[in-house]
Amino acid sequence: MAGKIIKIIKEARFSIKTKLILSVLSIAAILFVSCVISVMEYTRMNDYVSTLIAEDIEYLNEANKLADMCNEYNLEILSVIGEDISQDLPVFDDGTFRSHCDRIPGSEKVMYSYSAYMLTSAELDNVLESDFIDTRTWYYERLQPRYQRLHKDLNELIEGIHTQLQKNSATYDRGFYRSMVPGIVAVGVGILLLMMLLFFVLAYYVKPIESMLNALKAYRNSDKTYTFTFDGDDELSELNADIAEMTSDDQMLRKRISALKNRTAREQN
Repeated sequence: MAGKIIKIIKEARFSIKTKLILSVLSIAAILFVSCVISVMEYTRMNDYVSTLIAEDIEYLNEANKLADMCNEYNLEILSVIGEDISQDLPVFDDGTFRSHCDRIPGSEKVMYSYSAYMLTSAELDNVLESDFIDTRTWYYERLQPRYQRLHKDLNELIEGIHTQLQKNSATYDRGFYRSMVPGIVAVGVGILLLMMLLFFVLAYYVKPIESMLNALKAYRNSDKTYTFTFDGDDELSELNADIAEMTSDDQMLRKRISALKNRTAREQN
């Protein structure tokens, strides 16, 4: 079946207009398909990576909120055990902290250190009421180390989110340039096809036309026989055959007129 189709194509006669239209349409089709692929790849990549980046930014904001909550609570505890011990005991919003922390992937270490810190901070009421426990000693020797561990884990969580955000941003950049590859290839192929089309037009149309004009000039100036021929099956080939036929008829007509003039001249003499 494929062989029959190829044979039909080889035997088909295409006009100059058809050949040029098919060539231009082929280039346009390649460019269009490549552009569609580029747009689809960029859209897919943009949707996927943009979602990851948005999530990382949200996680980063959540982690910063947790760090601010812990820092504020720790300062309030320090204020209570300092000079103003008559003020109310600070209250930490445990539910809000846990809900924010649960939304952040990889926050298990933070929850562990947070639980240890909150368990120790719950001793504050008894420490303040006791006459035997020094509040500053309790804070710096028991609570502060746990807060520093919590603070360290929160910073590591924030740095991890920053690192992931940078990776996703780099992935976005790489994906952007990767999505441009089909377009760049399409432009390169389009330029190559245009060069091939230019070569085709010059070799199969411009050069034959120049040769036909040179043969016509030689025929007019030197009365040489028009003998230019080339392979082809389109209008240009038909035009060349018609020119060859017309010049041949014209030469025959000139010979007849010349012979008639010579015979008339002889008869007059």
